[in-house]
Amino acid sequence: MSHAEFFFKKAQEAIDKIDLKRINVLAAELAEIRNNKGRIFFIGVGGSAGNCSHAVNDFRKLCEIECYSPSDNTSELTARINDEGWETCYSEWLKVSKLNNKDCLFIMSVGGGDIDKKISVNIINSIKYAKQVKCKVFGIVGKKDGFTANNSDNVILVPEVDTKLITPLTEGFQAIVWHCLVSDPKLQIKKTKW
Repeated sequence: MSHAEFFFKKAQEAIDKIDLKRINVLAAELAEIRNNKGRIFFIGVGGSAGNCSHAVNDFRKLCEIECYSPSDNTSELTARINDEGWETCYSEWLKVSKLNNKDCLFIMSVGGGDIDKKISVNIINSIKYAKQVKCKVFGIVGKKDGFTANNSDNVILVPEVDTKLITPLTEGFQAIVWHCLVSDPKLQIKKTKW
């Protein structure tokens, strides 16, 4: 079997196992955020940060939901990392943005953060802050035992079908899931051009 055949076989396995009910519930929850004039704050690191940036575009343009990602402002992000540290760069940004209980924090992460291993601590601190202000936390992650999966209101777990493919499948499925959401009639207001 070629790598491409193996990869797409595993992607199909993930498609067959993903929890579609949770995605439907998430669409309704995000519609409620919009109806209450709340905002979505997308948080991610690495490739997931890139996905967050793209998701901001789609949710703003197609669903008319005010949303942001702190990684889109390179100047502020790097100044915060330089002056205050990586661990609080997102949570401090959320404080200035006045994150509140009408808003939601939307995590895109492969592992979702791990306190003991000190992985994605900036995501962990953002979730902790969101909980302090009674803000809903949603996400799309690849690890069921990560901080995000265990401390969120609704997380779409990308099924782990092969340990060597957790990162590429999770980051790929983040795009599939958010595109499913922005094309859901509960959320989509404007049509795509194509």
